[in-house]
Amino acid sequence: NYASLITDQSFLTSLGKTFIYVFFTVVFSNLIGIGLALLLTYGIKLQGLFRTCFFAANMIGGIVMGYIWNYIFSFALTKVGEATGIGLFETSWLTSPGTAMAALIVVTVWQLGGYLMVIYVAGLTSISKEMLEAAEIDGATGFQLLRFIKIPMIRSSITICTFMAISKAFMSFDVNLSLTAGGPFKSTELLAFKIYQTAFSNFEYGKGQAEAVLLFIIVAIISLVQVTVSRRKEVNA
Repeated sequence: NYASLITDQSFLTSLGKTFIYVFFTVVFSNLIGIGLALLLTYGIKLQGLFRTCFFAANMIGGIVMGYIWNYIFSFALTKVGEATGIGLFETSWLTSPGTAMAALIVVTVWQLGGYLMVIYVAGLTSISKEMLEAAEIDGATGFQLLRFIKIPMIRSSITICTFMAISKAFMSFDVNLSLTAGGPFKSTELLAFKIYQTAFSNFEYGKGQAEAVLLFIIVAIISLVQVTVSRRKEVNA
């Protein structure tokens, strides 16, 4: 079973698509998370309400969220495209292999960004106000505060958020099932969904188990490397 996976083109294709999905999900979810955290720690009005609203997306189950966004992409956005003439929305994103993967990434980032925001908010609020005030008195600009104080001081939050985003993206199954079901033409068949199909649809339990073990090894290695590198940067900071 393990030897056959090396030459199994469908497995290798699914693995490649999973890496693409993981890369963009991790990058954009963390950028949105830290961006929202910075915005909601500047003392704007109703920031507590905004935090709750952004985090609420994480409370929706993956299956339910997939069906909701399926409706949005298939009906709501197409109506917008028809009314405005915007070509990007005239047809459903879920009908094209190129845009279907983008839709899957958008939905995952939308859900995960609010959750990571909470962790980044906790990190930013733990930074000493005296340190920030001293830097401002010394003439530091807002960008310099972000680059030289805030980012280095929340490296532990970055480590945690990156680790969580990687593990969640690699294990993505429910959204993949309810939003695209691996289609169209298996263009969004991520590895977790591929394992399910192999084991429970094709009844190849041994091969499915081998795929699951390889997925575990891949996630463990990547996560270990990421945490090790991030921890070193925390020490340097």
